[in-house]
Amino acid sequence: MYIENHPILKQDNNQEVTFFYKGTTLKANHGQTIAGALMANGIKKFGITRKLQQSRGLYCANGRCCSCFVTVNGLEHVLSCMTLIEDGMEVSPNSGDPDVRRGDYGN
Repeated sequence: MYIENHPILKQDNNQEVTFFYKGTTLKANHGQTIAGALMANGIKKFGITRKLQQSRGLYCANGRCCSCFVTVNGLEHVLSCMTLIEDGMEVSPNSGDPDVRRGDYGN
């Protein structure tokens, strides 16, 4: 669902990019956030809560809450409402805790 004809919005944002969500190829507009691209493709559930196993999705849409976390190109807990979609990006739901990095300086 996109606004295609608007008297004020420019028409040059209609360059299409392709991204992958759970192995499915989807299309989005260049300059769109990941959350916007997912919702435009009918995806409203971005993951589940760890404790209560409830659906997570877009809530505040300005990076304040953590409800829209997704995994992008293997990087967990990316704020989908603040990250722009890129061509070839692989997005998947974020349904668990991140792997804790342990190393020489870890706990």
